[in-house]
Amino acid sequence: MKKTIMAAALAATFAVGANAQEPLTAPGPAGDLAGTLIRPAEGGAVVIIIPGSGPTDRDGNNPGGITASSYRLLAEALHARGIGSLRIDKRGMFGSKAAIADPNAVTYADYAQDVARWVEAARRASGNDCVWVAGHSEGGSIALLAAQSPQGICGVILLAAPANRFSTILRKQLSANPANAPILPDALTAIDSFEKGERVDVANFHPALQAMFAPAVQGFLIDAMRYDPADLAAKLAVPLLVIQGEADIQVPRENGDALAKAQPDARYVVLPAMNHVLKAVPAGDMQANLAAYADPSRPVMPEIVDAIAGFVTAPHAQATKE
Repeated sequence: MKKTIMAAALAATFAVGANAQEPLTAPGPAGDLAGTLIRPAEGGAVVIIIPGSGPTDRDGNNPGGITASSYRLLAEALHARGIGSLRIDKRGMFGSKAAIADPNAVTYADYAQDVARWVEAARRASGNDCVWVAGHSEGGSIALLAAQSPQGICGVILLAAPANRFSTILRKQLSANPANAPILPDALTAIDSFEKGERVDVANFHPALQAMFAPAVQGFLIDAMRYDPADLAAKLAVPLLVIQGEADIQVPRENGDALAKAQPDARYVVLPAMNHVLKAVPAGDMQANLAAYADPSRPVMPEIVDAIAGFVTAPHAQATKE
């Protein structure tokens, strides 16, 4: 009997969570941007979750094999603490496909403009004077850029976000793998050109580089390499929370250190077990780390939820709203 009652209670809990989620749209350049809103408890904060790089959807999943559902799980965990959230699809992708015909024809500034639109939509839907923006991975750079014009933004939360320019990240990643030695000269030459704002003819490049530096994405790459996340963090006029995992194999701890150093008033939380998709993994276990990328049954780390909840309900949050 107890098991039956417990199962019914759990089913009711999940049903409430599902019903609490509702579609929300914001105007895009050619059509609507689409997202999922979870309303806060009365008077509660709202956090906009900005996706990471590439075709990553509002739940944190990616056709490249990432099915961890990290953003959905984070939103649901915040909901349990009375905190609302808005998770979004980027322009030209998934539910926001109508917003632009070519999802590659974008810039960081475009994405930041979309965040501003979402800020207004979330404020109207929640009745809050301001909302929080949380960027994961590359989304952290977008959050920082959007918050350079902080109207309606309470503060910024960075989750596993890079501190270096995109060009620096690419050079490090490509150079770190010995298998890339045959293609490295072409790759580094291309990155040098992109930094100068110049496009590259990749017809004679290795097929892997032809895909990575395809003509359709070169405009985005050139634009992305213009921005220095640490410099953007230093210029922030709103509160900043940096959450960094020591088990992150994509964005090492040095990034969190640099972001926190750039903004001395930032709150900095380092989680030894956190990997790039916000899950706890055993130290040094690469197989378990990678397996977490495809495991939606594993929750995001409770410490992440604690850090965000503490940050958005801190005294500075009220001071920002006044």
